[in-house]
Amino acid sequence: MNSNVDNFPPTVSQNAATGACQRQVRHQGSLEYAQPDWLAEEVPVALVYNGISHVVMMATPKDLEPFALGFSLSEGIIESPREIYGMDIVPVCNGIEVQIELSSRRFAGLKQRRRAMDGRTGCGVCGVEQLAEIGKPISPLPFTQTFSLSHLENALHALKNVQQAGQLTGATHAAAWIAPDGQLQGGCEDVGRHVALDKLLGLRAGQPWQQGAVLVSSRASYEMVQKSAMCGVEILFAVSAATSLAVDVAQRCNLTLVGFCRPGRATVYTHPQRLRA
Repeated sequence: MNSNVDNFPPTVSQNAATGACQRQVRHQGSLEYAQPDWLAEEVPVALVYNGISHVVMMATPKDLEPFALGFSLSEGIIESPREIYGMDIVPVCNGIEVQIELSSRRFAGLKQRRRAMDGRTGCGVCGVEQLAEIGKPISPLPFTQTFSLSHLENALHALKNVQQAGQLTGATHAAAWIAPDGQLQGGCEDVGRHVALDKLLGLRAGQPWQQGAVLVSSRASYEMVQKSAMCGVEILFAVSAATSLAVDVAQRCNLTLVGFCRPGRATVYTHPQRLRA
């Protein structure tokens, strides 16, 4: 056996536009031969508000401005994009910083939230405080949107169009905004499903996309529902299943949640009155 099987060389090429890079790999049956293959990039991305680091996420390093905006909106840090005065993407030694200039009022609120979290301990969601954090208050959504499930198949076929890295690597999730006629209006991808959704929500905030729904390539957890509802999304389609907590949150905030979205198939969990056959 070749003694250099595990001595893979570093990156041989990179495509920053797609968030993918190449590595030398070996395959079963031909371990003596190395050949290039595409991998999705994954780097630490720190969101820094007014000089204070708030969170570090592992993400594909593209569409980072929409990601920072979408995260800020979906986490309730801001209510409007106008409350962000500036944003810079800064490479650092081990990753990337997104440096965000936040309005004084919103920054004061963010600092208060950080102080409230200081000193909390526990195993996961073990206490009243942690449970309260999970159940963020969300204003009930209005019922202004409708969607015909007959258009869902076209949207599913179009979802791959926003997955440039995914088509190369098979390693990313996608989130897209689809119009009521099933046309895909835009989307984002990332190695993390929550990050892909935040990127889309940030992208949507700068577009006149009001009518329609979100389609994600992943399952629908409660965070996906909560983030969508925080940004006024009334309908969320997921390719995979929904969790029980996601259904509970969707029911409570009036979001229409649909899972197992495949050609000719959909499972409606909540508020079916927005949907047509």
